[in-house]
Amino acid sequence: MAVDLFERPAGSGERAILVHMTLKSMRVIQEDLAELKELAKSAGAEPVFVLTASRPKPDAKYFIGSGKVEELRTLILEHEADIVLFNHSLTPSQERNLEKALSVRVVDRNGLILDIFAQRAQSFEGKLQVELAQLQHLSTRLVRGWTHLERQKGGIGLRGPGETQLETDRRLLAVRIQQIQRKLEKVESQRHQGRSKRKKAEIASVSLVGYTNAGKSTLFNTLTGADIYVADQLFATLDPTLRQCSLPDGPELVLADTVGFIRHLPHELVAAFKSTLQEASEADLLLHVIDANAEDRDDTIFQVNHILQDIGADKVPQLQVFNKIDLLADMQPRLDRNEFGVPVRVWISAQSGAGVELLQSALAELFIDSKVKLAFFLSAEQAAIRAKLFDVAYILEEHFEDAGGWNMRVEMDRKYLGLLKTVAVSEIE
Repeated sequence: MAVDLFERPAGSGERAILVHMTLKSMRVIQEDLAELKELAKSAGAEPVFVLTASRPKPDAKYFIGSGKVEELRTLILEHEADIVLFNHSLTPSQERNLEKALSVRVVDRNGLILDIFAQRAQSFEGKLQVELAQLQHLSTRLVRGWTHLERQKGGIGLRGPGETQLETDRRLLAVRIQQIQRKLEKVESQRHQGRSKRKKAEIASVSLVGYTNAGKSTLFNTLTGADIYVADQLFATLDPTLRQCSLPDGPELVLADTVGFIRHLPHELVAAFKSTLQEASEADLLLHVIDANAEDRDDTIFQVNHILQDIGADKVPQLQVFNKIDLLADMQPRLDRNEFGVPVRVWISAQSGAGVELLQSALAELFIDSKVKLAFFLSAEQAAIRAKLFDVAYILEEHFEDAGGWNMRVEMDRKYLGLLKTVAVSEIE
């Protein structure tokens, strides 16, 4: 009988103890404890206690050390916990050793995120991608046997492939992974054809990217009039959505709402969601949606840009959208430009609609076909403007005057005209 890979357990709301350790000597970005709590709640767990610890480096056998394992065993009995969730990546041996010592399920950060994705996936493609990521993550753990899989069904970290075949071995896993990869290759081919058709029709594509829960889906609905699911939780939407967007006084665009990012996104997910994330890497522009009210705003910006680099989307132009300004005191919508006068940052509230017209105006400005040929004179004192023109314009002609200065004829995009706001220019054919 077929088993639903994403079936929820009969008893939800598992009592969970969260484990967060500070690694003093590790030169890595530390995980965020508040984020672990949100991940646990998103997975359907009920956090009953948070165990914190500090070590120079992880313990090879238990990650947290034998003393903390004893403390954890006591806490499990005291709080009647069903599961222990680690805010770190555990090796298969560490996970097995902890489960043997604690007699409860242990799920690391990667397994927790994969479980949330398993709950959120709705489309055929999304379910395939999650199953592939789970199989790749679980393969090293299943082949040596997780004894609890034989006595328990469902629960955080067990949804998906773990409940379909208890006697899975390496060969069967490899066969299933290959089958999924072939199916995803077909989906990727179809996505590529869609992107090619849009490019031939000269329809620009814009992908919304950003940290999870930054408000991407709310902004997507506001710009397109769509009605995709929005909730105040991590990974509320998983499957990518494409909609046409009409800009006032601007061209038609195709907007793509992508999955939210998170620090240290499991590499299995990055690999499995390659076709989905290609919407970002092959877009003409990225709308980087940022929670303006977040305390760790700068860190989330760094994390998103790091993942964009991993998927080859770091070269795609970005327009930063600082969202949720309605939560900031005395903050008004505004549009920021760089030294060339190009829009680079918009401050808005997708929830209230404040500043959305500035975002639409910025998008229209960035995509409107506005090449123009100009003639003008630059004095010696305006040499800095001349230097910047070589970065943004095509120099048609340039003549140096004996008295000083340059007569120039250039072709440039209108969006860079702010660079010449102090210069007398004339348009030429």
